[in-house]
Amino acid sequence: MELVTEGKITDIKTLENIAREVRINILKMLTAAGSGHTGGSLSAADVAVAIYFSKMKFNSKDPQWKERDRFILSKGHAVPLLYAILANAGYFSPEMLITLRKMDSPLQGHPCCAILQGIEISTGSLGQGLSVANGMALGLKLDKIPSRVYCIMGDGEIQEGQIWEAAMTAAHYGLDNVCGVVDNNGLQIDGPVEKVMGIAPINAKWAAFGWHVIEIDGHNMKEILNALNEAENTKGKPTVIVAHTVKGKGVSFFENKVEYHGIAPTQNELDRAIKELSNG
Repeated sequence: MELVTEGKITDIKTLENIAREVRINILKMLTAAGSGHTGGSLSAADVAVAIYFSKMKFNSKDPQWKERDRFILSKGHAVPLLYAILANAGYFSPEMLITLRKMDSPLQGHPCCAILQGIEISTGSLGQGLSVANGMALGLKLDKIPSRVYCIMGDGEIQEGQIWEAAMTAAHYGLDNVCGVVDNNGLQIDGPVEKVMGIAPINAKWAAFGWHVIEIDGHNMKEILNALNEAENTKGKPTVIVAHTVKGKGVSFFENKVEYHGIAPTQNELDRAIKELSNG
């Protein structure tokens, strides 16, 4: 895997190729581990790749660089996605990816900032990431550092009340350096989101809480880049991108299947998936 160096990539084809490689590495990790979360890791791949490699300021050689942008994966169970991106960005060797969920590996089933550089905060207890993002964003403003904070949330996750407390807080303090993303793939572990606990109308709710709302196809790289640019140029209020995505995106026999929320691919499924992604 060719490492992506720091710097903004604007070429859509390049970003799509990175996302494809990230998906392949996600599936390899999960298969080797024999457990983990497939569907939601794949669904958020395009948005996360665009955030990291087209927008974010970071330095993998100096992970605590004060002026870096911050990335919070509030839906922490999708951390194979983040690990694949961090390896691609040079935070650690891609060879380490195969140690996902192994004893003594820093690549645990949920991200832990105490054991792996590049992880801003330990997440996985759903609903908490946006509150952390707010705290970071407010601190950056107080320190007069013009950096941004990106927070990816699951659509099932925004059933949590703390998300809406955080939404109210971000608007109250005018945290225009916060960009939230809802990975709106329509499925959670217990079934369709709208059957478990309906969240519609998503856009109207965020707008009512004082956010600038952008709705996109979360697999269209041009729309993703345009939304990220719009978010950065929106002043005085936080922005949320509601990204319509497909659970298990990129592998036809995983797509829109709730059972692959928390099931790892078999070796046969991995071989088929890599062939499909490689020809995509």
